[in-house]
Amino acid sequence: MKPEEALQYIKDNSITAFHLKFNQISGQNQHLVAPAQERNAADNTAAGIFTNGIRKDNLLLIPDPDTAVLDPVCEEPTLTMICDIVDPLTKKPFPKDTRYIAKKAEQYLKATGLAEVCCFGPKVEYFIFDEAQWNNSKDSFFPIPPQSLTNDLGREIMLATEKAGIKGEMRLHGTVSGKQAKVNMKFGSLTRVADQITLYKYIVKNVARKHNKLATFMPKPLAGAGGSSMHTQVSLWKNNINLFYDPSGYALLSRDAQYFIGGLLKHAASLMAFCAPTTNSYKKLVPVDQAPVNLIYSQINNSAAIRIPVYSEDLKSKWIEFMPADCSCNPYLAFSAMLLAGLDGIHNKIDPGNPVDQELHELSPRAAEKISRLPGTLQESLDALEKDHSFLFCGDVFTRDVVDEWIQIKRENEIAEIRTRPHPYEYDLYFDI
Repeated sequence: MKPEEALQYIKDNSITAFHLKFNQISGQNQHLVAPAQERNAADNTAAGIFTNGIRKDNLLLIPDPDTAVLDPVCEEPTLTMICDIVDPLTKKPFPKDTRYIAKKAEQYLKATGLAEVCCFGPKVEYFIFDEAQWNNSKDSFFPIPPQSLTNDLGREIMLATEKAGIKGEMRLHGTVSGKQAKVNMKFGSLTRVADQITLYKYIVKNVARKHNKLATFMPKPLAGAGGSSMHTQVSLWKNNINLFYDPSGYALLSRDAQYFIGGLLKHAASLMAFCAPTTNSYKKLVPVDQAPVNLIYSQINNSAAIRIPVYSEDLKSKWIEFMPADCSCNPYLAFSAMLLAGLDGIHNKIDPGNPVDQELHELSPRAAEKISRLPGTLQESLDALEKDHSFLFCGDVFTRDVVDEWIQIKRENEIAEIRTRPHPYEYDLYFDI
């Protein structure tokens, strides 16, 4: 909604507070609460919140009225908004604001003339548990098999997200030790869908807590059970025409769609540093159980990193699906990196090779050995990003300091810290040695 519409909405709904959300480069979502009576000294109206913003440390948060929704989990009438981060002196965008990076990616796409919009349709998966316990000093990781997620909770999550304007189909999946849920989000533009993922995670966690349960988007919370992914559908559009559709192409894909796949496959190793950016991500991405770790594309091969849905021949339903991503990612960065990799494929006409519409065990050993795989650890993905990142600098979407800081955060705050801490299973293995 426009600023004036947001102001009218505030009055009509007796809004008492603003819930302002913003995103750190690490991917952690932050927020602060401001009273709705927040006034701008110059004009003595609440309009100042959309222009002059609210200070947070040495930065300025500017709420985007287009993201304004009535917060579905707050008891008091509260307006939730996602903020852009700007320099408080110059009012220029903060270079490390990941939402700004996503916007630059969309601007770059338009500047190329190839397309007007890149649509994303993520499938967001997560677990809900009755109880979660972990401790470095004892073997106690999710020790109690949670009961099934009730239909009431699933329905409440669905209704709350719909109230927030998030459209999607929700499904519940039973597991041996919990309840897993998935929502297929409706297609939308890059920044808009990243905004929705941010809001969706906030709603799910708070509705679950209301029912004395815990929601986690951790990729692999349980040993011996399936993990959570974020299979992401992508397509390019111009003049309301799907540029990925060609009735005469393989799987109804256009040549540009195949080049886009070529770019994703070429840069897949470095993409994983943004799309599967935790050490836990690689507990799920292992070459067993048909995990999507093979750098191939296919209509039917479950282990392919890129799959092409075949359930519809409608041009509006023709997209490619990037399989290895998960919800531990910062969606603003992950989607931007995926778009830039695909555009690099189109610009340089990167041939993805032949599709592999066979499961690997059906191939000859010689053919199977030629298929490359995704990195097996976060460290390997970061190493790949160090070697292969120039495609991210197109259009000044990513900058070197953003890439360098991302690598530093991941290596120092996660990899190094985990390396020096005992794993609970090590107590089973070694405590009685």
